[in-house]
Amino acid sequence: MLEVRALACERGDLRLFSDLEFSLGEGELLLVQGPNGSGKTSLLRLVAGLSRPAAGSIRWCGEDIAELREAYARDLLFVGHANAVKEEFSAEENLALALELCGRRASPEARAEALERMGLGARARLPARFLSQGQKRRVALARLCIGADMPLWILDEPFAALDAAALQTVAGLVDGHLARGGAAILTTHQEVTITARTRYAIALGL
Repeated sequence: MLEVRALACERGDLRLFSDLEFSLGEGELLLVQGPNGSGKTSLLRLVAGLSRPAAGSIRWCGEDIAELREAYARDLLFVGHANAVKEEFSAEENLALALELCGRRASPEARAEALERMGLGARARLPARFLSQGQKRRVALARLCIGADMPLWILDEPFAALDAAALQTVAGLVDGHLARGGAAILTTHQEVTITARTRYAIALGL
């Protein structure tokens, strides 16, 4: 599904990594590890097509993602380390906006069900400024409940700020995605049990 070849990333005059290679198929999970500043987020943004590499290529189903553009974006669910939650919008409105920005729609019932699954049912119509950091993270991650048909998930620190129950819910969503034949790339500083047919890890800056 995904092939990364001879990938290099630069930040200003600093080269974060070079000659990075990996591939990812159905049901496979890639964990990206490394200290702060090693390029983990930069790598995820490259693979998501949000930045351009200094060298190398990223191919999806045999085609360069730079050529696929919108077709690749439709297959991709990306959740960055920032929640991107608007304080004045409710949890439900934030979820609807996030879905629309990535070219997807969901019925009010589907959005309500997603927020309920993330433990936010009673707070769905509450402005986000009244939510805790963990609750805002759950708003951002509620897209996972609706993205079952998106084969590639890229998640930057998805478990940050979550309590034990929410962490288990998100881990279960990733498990389900992999069991359906999806692929996932994620970074995390936490020990989380995720079942995958094949599990890889790459370490940056070590």
